[in-house]
Amino acid sequence: MHIPSLKEVVSAEEWALRCDLAAAYRLVAAYGWSDLVFTHISARIPGPEHHFLINPYGLMFDEITASSLVRVDQDCHKLSDSPFPVNPAGFVIHSAIHAVREDAGCVLHTHSRAGVAVSAQKCGVLPISQQSTFVLGSLAYHAYEGVALRDEEKPRLQADLGTANYLMLRNHGLLTVGKTIAEAFLNMYIFEATCRIQLDAQAGGELVHVNPKILEGMAGVMKTATAGQGANLAWPALLRKAERLDPGYKT
Repeated sequence: MHIPSLKEVVSAEEWALRCDLAAAYRLVAAYGWSDLVFTHISARIPGPEHHFLINPYGLMFDEITASSLVRVDQDCHKLSDSPFPVNPAGFVIHSAIHAVREDAGCVLHTHSRAGVAVSAQKCGVLPISQQSTFVLGSLAYHAYEGVALRDEEKPRLQADLGTANYLMLRNHGLLTVGKTIAEAFLNMYIFEATCRIQLDAQAGGELVHVNPKILEGMAGVMKTATAGQGANLAWPALLRKAERLDPGYKT
């Protein structure tokens, strides 16, 4: 596909955001979390307009480039010329969160096998791994109401998420919120690892649960573990990985 570059058309700030978001899509595909052309990662463009970048509907995640991302408003109406369609129905969950969470610079949603499997377990996330302790410190659940197409579900979704950064959509999948694309991605990496480890552990013998006292103050622990850099510690390395996979994501 020939997609004209937008590098000289949009602001430098938006272009940098587009490159990071395209990298996130490529990395989601590389780690095996994608679901063909379904699910989305949305990123808010800085400014008072509440405009967002989202994937062109119909492209595989490993095809997405910085220039193919589509700029939309809160209702997922296209705001830039693009040959690609967008999926307003798929933006229902994202728009609901962006509307009430000013800190939500990025919302990442997956239908991964492990994520859906644990979302169907009555117990939800169990405190049985180091990864799970980070998730449990900021985890919420939302009951399944069918395919998320209706605006009437938004208030319940917003209330269930609250201030959490990890959301388990029952019988559906995983969702993470981050101030930045890097943060939302790292949160999803931890969330996905938590679910995979849980399923593996449940296939073995009796489980050992983490002491509940250890779950307290995990945000501070993460800050210390990343030398105060948070997601910014791993993101440059992840961008290098995306570059090795295919530098074309930046076009």
